[in-house]
Order: sequence, then structure tokens, then C-alpha cells
Amino acid sequence: MIKSSKVFSVISASMILTVLGFVFVDAADCDLANLGAVAAYQKGDAVANVQLCLIDAGFGIPAGATGYYGGQTIAAVKAFYASWYGSWSGLKIGPLGITTLKKYSTGRAGVSAGPEKFETFIAAADFNNYFKKAIQESQSAGFGRENITRTAGTSMASDLAENESPAPAPSVNVSIDRASVTNVQVAGIDEPDIVKTDGKEIYYSGTNPVYWWRDGGGIMPSTAVSDTAIKSVMPAPEYRGPEAKIIKALPVSNMAVDSTIQKSGDLLLSGNILAVFGNGGVIGYNVSNPKNPAEIWNIKPEGNTSIIGSRLRDGKIYMVTKTVIGTTDTCPIKPLMIGGAGVTIPCGAIYHPERVLPADATFSVFVIDTATGLVENKTSFAGLGGYSVIYVSAENIFVTYPAYESEFTIQAGLIKENMKDMVGASLIEQIAKLEGYDISSDAKIVELNTILNNYKNGLSSDDRLKFTSEMQNRLTNYRKSQLRNFDKTIVAKIGLGDLKFYASGAVPGQPLNQFSLDEYNGNLRIATTIGSSWFMRSETANDVYVLDPEMKIIGSVLDLGKTEKIYSARFIEDKGYVVTFRQTDPFYVIDLADPRDPKLAGELKIPGYSGYLHPVNKDKIIGVGMENSNVKISYFNVIDPKNPAEMDKYSLDEHWSEAVSNHHAFLMDSRHEIFFMPGGNGGYIFSYANNKLSLKKAVSGINSKRAIYINDYLYVIGDNKISVLDENSWEKIKEFEF
Repeated sequence: MIKSSKVFSVISASMILTVLGFVFVDAADCDLANLGAVAAYQKGDAVANVQLCLIDAGFGIPAGATGYYGGQTIAAVKAFYASWYGSWSGLKIGPLGITTLKKYSTGRAGVSAGPEKFETFIAAADFNNYFKKAIQESQSAGFGRENITRTAGTSMASDLAENESPAPAPSVNVSIDRASVTNVQVAGIDEPDIVKTDGKEIYYSGTNPVYWWRDGGGIMPSTAVSDTAIKSVMPAPEYRGPEAKIIKALPVSNMAVDSTIQKSGDLLLSGNILAVFGNGGVIGYNVSNPKNPAEIWNIKPEGNTSIIGSRLRDGKIYMVTKTVIGTTDTCPIKPLMIGGAGVTIPCGAIYHPERVLPADATFSVFVIDTATGLVENKTSFAGLGGYSVIYVSAENIFVTYPAYESEFTIQAGLIKENMKDMVGASLIEQIAKLEGYDISSDAKIVELNTILNNYKNGLSSDDRLKFTSEMQNRLTNYRKSQLRNFDKTIVAKIGLGDLKFYASGAVPGQPLNQFSLDEYNGNLRIATTIGSSWFMRSETANDVYVLDPEMKIIGSVLDLGKTEKIYSARFIEDKGYVVTFRQTDPFYVIDLADPRDPKLAGELKIPGYSGYLHPVNKDKIIGVGMENSNVKISYFNVIDPKNPAEMDKYSLDEHWSEAVSNHHAFLMDSRHEIFFMPGGNGGYIFSYANNKLSLKKAVSGINSKRAIYINDYLYVIGDNKISVLDENSWEKIKEFEF
């Protein structure tokens, strides 16, 4: 089949799925002049030299240049041949392979991660054939993900910018010199949340349902009375979902609801356009007249498509969708409907790895003009559905999805590498031959079971019982030893300006959330937990990887908090901070000044954990988490990376705060050296002045969700009430119910 000319030579996750793992090699370099042909299960310096050159060329061998041509080297040779020749057993590398390897290798050993070609589909049949195989592979991969609640990572703005917007144009003769913005990861790139403000109006998307009585003509919050009482008093109640309110903020004495929108969801505000992300899609409203918002566009996901992330920059919405693909689906795909018209992505704009890898979905990225709701640019790529993280830097969009190795690959690897003392060469040859078949992993595991059953039938009953027991025991240990090889995350890199698919890479483990990723000086840093989605969760480990602009791993720090998992992570300039937790809270400081040689600089072990980290400046960090079932706030000093210290802490009489799991619920006001966080009993304003934590103000009687500031007024926003505080005196000057 003639492939599309749109081919990118990138660092692909697929290579890393096939060539399992990454390794850092010592100072030894591959000797190009003395490269010679070698074969499987051979030992010696010749093998070690070939291994060094394979690693240098980007075809990884997890154990490094061991001098033994085992299963990992077979996989590397297979991937190497696939990149230029085609299907190959990997059992030997002959004269033609040696000649080609000399062209690939530079003669220096380094971090392994092989080049892989991505290309676009050229026709519906191409798409259909690829996904038939890819879906079979995806059904064979891994053991499924752990259904866990993801805690929030850290929140920071570029250059630690304060969370406020330029002063908007004043209205009603009220001077506005500053207004807060949503707490986001990257300054200038807004994120959807339930509250927005332009300094004049407060846009709030409620969370409580509303009942409407047709005969009575009124509304009442569902929390006011029970359903039984409603039914006994009012006829024909009609349930409506939460509503979005537009509330005039200034002057405080004249606060009022300007209008109500019968839709709810996360909000993005761009000038006079309010975008509401609800279950049914996205609706754009013109709110230039706050008393009469007008719907101007409507975007709905189509078919098996869902919106999994969005950002706002310079009046453009960058939206990521996921479309689940079935075995009969073809391209072009139609992920969205805008105003009743379908938005299609043609085959030639959908990227996929050249070789078939586990995939059951397409991820699509759209650039949408907020003024019109029209799509200005779009692209798509094939991947594996599941938990995805969207991270947007100032330059690129990064989309992650999980990748697990198939059960066939795991069991075949076990037999070839760890059971040679129990099986003969003939059985290993059968497995190697089976690996080369162009059939699904499910079909291969059926064939493997047949091979094993035939082998066991030739054993005595005693030996058969021993073989079964030994294989099960060794399989458990093999999984433990190969966690980084079997549990991976694929990261796709797409240009923010042109929406080009630039590269794809992979790392062991799974990221927690968007703050586990950070782009700095062209390199991507990512923190992951390995093993949390497998049945061996007691064997977890945590790593930090650095990937270069081509998404090739160039550095790593491994085994942070073994048997624990990451609860928060963030990166500030050339430092990284990772919190892991199981029983104590190790707070790790990572020195990333040399991206090719990152180091663990220091650590601090304290009780509890910090689920959310927020920078006061580059040397001081506030952590919000839990200890002994209460909300705990820690104030960290990291000016000496080797000796991080908890300067102060505060135990709050609350069993939970949304700020632990959602960075949008946290607000910092550096002018007054305070931060706000909601709790179950009210809202809390803490001072962090003079390196001390003190509770400045507690606001009771409100189910607080968010806080914003306009000028020196702090608005604590709840389900149906706003409490306004004067930040100079901390007196409550207004309580507005809506």
C-alpha cells in the first residue's frame, strides 16, 4: 500500500512499547569499525558492542549492554529492522543489518528511544484496516486501570505571575484597578472553571439543581425543602439543572443579578463572549449586555465523541476531544456539530504510528474562534482511550494516554528470559516464531497456551505440577521486575501555533494530572507513578523524566518514594517538586538545572500529604493536603534544595477542602499576602506573611466554592450567596443572596 507523503520521523511511543524501557549507558561508546554479525543467545564483547550501537541509534535495551543477546536485544533488533526493512524475527543481525546500523549510529552511547515514523491515513480502507488490528491489540493490552480519584497537582503561573487581570474599562463610575483571574498553570492560558470575572460582572455557574413550578411561576433551590414537601405543595414540578448567573459586582452596595442563563458548566470568558461547557457541548453567549445575554453559537460532540480538555488563549479556544472508534468506523471522522453542521477531519489529517499499536480512539485538537464558534484549524491522531492528561504550555499542546504491554508479550518474555532452565530450545524457538506472526495479541496468547499445553502434556504429572507452580511464581516476580517496561504513558506533542503533530514519546508510568507535565527551555519534564494501575500496587515507584524537543528521554530521576504514589507535582524553572504518600509525606526537590543529568537534591518527610502545591515565590511553597483526617496546610522553604524545611503548618478543623483536589478552588492575593480556600463549613482566608501561617478570617454560613478579588474587595462565592469582605479591615461589608 502506498502511504501518505505526510510522514514525520519522530520519537514514538510505539517504539517504546516494542523496545521496552529506557536505560542510561556508561561512558562506553559503540565501536562502529568493529561491528559484526551476532545471533540470539550469543554472549561476548561482539554482542555488547552491537547493543551499544543499537542503544546509540535509539533502539532501547532496558538492561543495557550486557553482552548477552536475550529477549530485550531481540526486541531491539526487531524494532531496528522494522524501521528500514520490515518484519523480522530479531533472532540475528546479519551483514546487511550491520551496514545499516552503522548509518543509524553516531558511535556514542546515550539514552535509548528509537525514531519512529508517523504518517496519515490515505483512505477509509486504510483507516479501517489499521483500527481493526489496533483495537484487537488494545483489548489484549494490560490489566485495566485503577479507578481512582485524581488529586490536583500544583498550580503556578509563568514567572510566578500574580493571578489578576489588567484593569478592565470602568462602568457605573467605579474605578477598577485590578481583578483576579482563575488560578491556572500557565499565565495567559485560561482554563475553564465555574467562576469568571471581568472586574465588572461575576459569572457563576451554579451547582445545585433548581425546581420550576409551571403553575406557581417561581423557582426554589432544591436544598430549601425536601422533594416530598415540594410534591405536597406544588403541582407538576419540572426539574432543571443548575443555572449560570451574571451578577453585577460593583458598586458593592448595588450588587444584583443582571440575568440568568438556563445552562451550566465550566466557563471561559473572552472579552464579551462567555463559553459554557456543559454535558451537551459548548454554547457561546454574547454578554456585552449583561442583562440580555444572547446565544451566538453552539458546539456539540457527535456520536462517540467527548470533550476531554480545553484552554483559552488570545480569543481562541483550544479544545481536545476523544472519539471512540469501532471496528466498522471509517474516515473522515465527524467529532463535532456546529450549528447543526458536521465538522469533519479527513483521513489525511489523522496521524498514526506506521506500525500497528494498541489504539481504540482518535484524539482531535480544534482551534475555535470565540467570536464565531467556527473551527479555524484541526488535527487528529490515533491512540488508546482511558485516562488522559491535557497540558498546554506557551508553545505546545501535550496529550497523554496510557499504554500497557500485552499479556502475550509478558508471558513470552518470561519464558524466554526466566524459564530457560525449565524449557528446551525448541519451545523458545516456537515462541520466537509466534512473535513474528501478523496476528493479534489475543490470537497469539491462544497459540502460546496451546504450545505450553502441548509441552506440559509431555511431562510427567509431578513435573507438570512443578512447571505450573514455577511459572506462576516466576510470572509474579517477572511483572515486578518489569514494571517500567509494561506500564507506560504516550505523550503526543502538537504545536500551539500551527497545530502540527510534531512528535510523540513515551515514559514509564502514569502522570497524576496536568501539573505532572511542564515544558521549560524546549524540554518536557514529566513526573509519573509506575505500577499504580496494576494489581501489584505495593510495588509502585515514582520517576521524573526529561524529554528533549523531539520527545526523546535525555534524563531521569528514578524510584522516588517506592511503594508510594505521587499526590502532587510541580515544576518551577530548573527545580521540580514531587510529593508521594502512603503513610508519610516525602517532599522531594529535584535539581533540573542540567536536563541531561537531573538529580534528587533533597527531601523532607513529614506526616500526612500535600495534595496541592502553590508557589509564593521560587523559594517558598504552600501545600494543602490532609493529616489525620483533617485538612493540613504546610509552608515550605526550599531556598536550600538540599534541605527543604516546613517553616510552619496549620491543621484546619475540616475533613476536606476542594483545594486539595482542584487548583481552581485556591486563590492567592499577593498584595495582601493571603490565600483563600473553601471548606465544608465555610470559607477560610489565611495570611502567609512573615513566614507564618495564620487564619485571618473565617466566613461561616456559606457553602463556599470560590473566591475572587476586585480592587480590595474579596468576594467569597457559594451556591446561592456571596459574602464580600474589605481586604484592608477584613470586615464583612455585604452579604448578597441570589
